[in-house]
Amino acid sequence: MTSQLPDAIRQQLADLALELDDHSHGTIACEVLRTLVAISQSNADSGDWELINGTLADMAEALDVFQPHRQIRKVAIFGSARTPEDDPIYSLTVDVAAQAVACGFEVMTGAGPGVMEAANRGAGAGQSFGLNVQLPFEQSANPYIDGDEKLLTFRHFHTRKLFFLRETDAIVVMPGGFGTLDELFEGLTLIQTSKNPPVPIVLLCPQGDDYWERWHSYVDRALLDRGLISAEDNGLYTTASTAEEALHQIQDFYRVFHASRFRGEHLQLLLHCELPASELHEINARFQDLLLGGTITSLLCQDESGRSRHCLEFWFNQTKVGRLYALIQYLNNLTLPGTGQQQQPLRSLGQAA
Repeated sequence: MTSQLPDAIRQQLADLALELDDHSHGTIACEVLRTLVAISQSNADSGDWELINGTLADMAEALDVFQPHRQIRKVAIFGSARTPEDDPIYSLTVDVAAQAVACGFEVMTGAGPGVMEAANRGAGAGQSFGLNVQLPFEQSANPYIDGDEKLLTFRHFHTRKLFFLRETDAIVVMPGGFGTLDELFEGLTLIQTSKNPPVPIVLLCPQGDDYWERWHSYVDRALLDRGLISAEDNGLYTTASTAEEALHQIQDFYRVFHASRFRGEHLQLLLHCELPASELHEINARFQDLLLGGTITSLLCQDESGRSRHCLEFWFNQTKVGRLYALIQYLNNLTLPGTGQQQQPLRSLGQAA
């Protein structure tokens, strides 16, 4: 069976072909088109094409929503859809979202009820996003984000999770079920494998609630004790029992550290201020295990906005992400001038694959 290509599509393709030579991302755009041509010449069936179409449509809509907000830091808040309004977890979520906004962040949620509703409620629709997903149950948009232009409804979980991690600068995880733990482990996995840049992950629950204590005990007994993770991997996340503590941990993560990016095989850590030579020597002594060779060097570089920044550059052993978090913590604990500025990290720095 053959399909007639609409004249409008033919014209759009012709116009695109003329534009690609001068397109700012023409080379990559051509690779996308080559990939689609290759799929069209394969044995892909209708289900394959529905997956491709849904994925691309999800991405197009999400890029359109997030692009105007790229210069504002964001906190993603994960948690159960089943948490009732009278649960202390609900009120704590309202509080942490409100305090995140007060600190200059926007808030991202899954747009559903429970913890997601509490986070949108605390942040306010003007300062929050809802990343909904088409489900046969449980996931209608909550009234605090419903109808907002920053509400997205994804066709697929994989694109939804991609944008949660791609767009966020911090993750707060409240107690939840399979979906919440899936989101947590997805974040840990992509960070551990350097597919996502380092961001703070805070596990939050009310004082006296042992949810994260029991989870951590499981991780230690079932994973760490068997050698399935490294001891340093526990450094990828922190725990908190109040909204103030959670926000303090998030803000401290960006006190000296600004963002990270790969330049070829070398990792650059962009900083808010210059590192004294004595501290560079100390860092090389303390964190030699992060290197595949050479030393940690200090240099000036430019971020994508053209601003000059001091940075550390080294040939990073990507199996040592837990130790990388230890280096970031060490930097943030230094008493240096010009620290603590709330600036948006670059958007091309090792985003989720």
